[in-house]
Amino acid sequence: MARVFNFSAGPAALPLEVLEEVQAGLTDWQGSGMSVMEMSHRGPEFTEILAQTQSLIRNLLKVPDNYVVLLLQGGAIAENAIVPMNLIGKTGQADYVVSGVWSEKSMKEASKYGQIHLAASSKDSGFLSMPQQSSWKLSAQAAYVHMCSNDTIGGVACHWTPDTGSVPLVADMSSNIMSGSLDVARYGLIYAGAQKNMGPSGVTLVIARRDLLGYALPATPSAFNYQLQDEQSSMYNTPPTYAIYIMGLVLQHIKEQGGLSAMQLHNQRKADLLYEFLDHSRMFTNRVARDDRSRMNVTFFLKDESLNAAFLQGAEKEGMVQLRGHRSAGGMRASIYNAMSFESVQRLRDYMHRFEKDNA
Repeated sequence: MARVFNFSAGPAALPLEVLEEVQAGLTDWQGSGMSVMEMSHRGPEFTEILAQTQSLIRNLLKVPDNYVVLLLQGGAIAENAIVPMNLIGKTGQADYVVSGVWSEKSMKEASKYGQIHLAASSKDSGFLSMPQQSSWKLSAQAAYVHMCSNDTIGGVACHWTPDTGSVPLVADMSSNIMSGSLDVARYGLIYAGAQKNMGPSGVTLVIARRDLLGYALPATPSAFNYQLQDEQSSMYNTPPTYAIYIMGLVLQHIKEQGGLSAMQLHNQRKADLLYEFLDHSRMFTNRVARDDRSRMNVTFFLKDESLNAAFLQGAEKEGMVQLRGHRSAGGMRASIYNAMSFESVQRLRDYMHRFEKDNA
């Protein structure tokens, strides 16, 4: 069976070369006589895999030496609780910028652990833009400022790095990390689920400035304590070994493709192709403010919603799947992460053009 063009928002498409390498070593990794799934996480084979993966993260993102790199479990949803558990203890307060459903969920969860201030929100405008920094009302007493750099549901992204002064900036980068250049030193902490640009679901990346550790609330479970996980090299508990292994292969693939600068050009080219079509279409429209459009998740709507089902059915017949928008937003969504080729996006654009012509 031919592989489909998978526009899923996550878990998302992985590079075919990586999948083939995984397949080749599934039952016998590098002559070890066992699968990575069967290895002891304390054994020399996996210890080396973990070290290589962490090294690739540091290399690709140019992570400063005073930052820790943790590979944990639970995804970004768990981090909504784990971040305040570890950081809010310093002052008991935190600021949250809400630019979509995911950052709104983050704020709601954090409110269980301390005093949370809404610093800015674009909810009144339907989460169609990123709140501009001039509207942010930050507190000097905040232990951190939290934001989401790319919202997969609304297709809204922050293409600039906020200035939060001496208060550490925390960012959920689950859906756009490794998609372009990033100055890690501008952030206090970054977290991201792997299942968009870095690998399969099951492993969560946390990059944190070391001086922010050590303020965990007393009730923080040991496995969720960043300081303890750093002391144990992300192995306080058994890590998601196979997901980490595949993550390492994906990161090596990114490096071989030219690194994050190459990924940024690749992703910008794909996004420009779709947005250029949408901006001149009589049938399809994108509602997000132009400066805040995501390069990862391109949302669009048919002006005649009675054609939605026909559009999706026609796309599936041409091998294009997972284009239905999130259940809370409706419409359509094309998620075009690193592994999505330019040719695949061209195929979608061409299909949209034909659909518009045939249904004029």
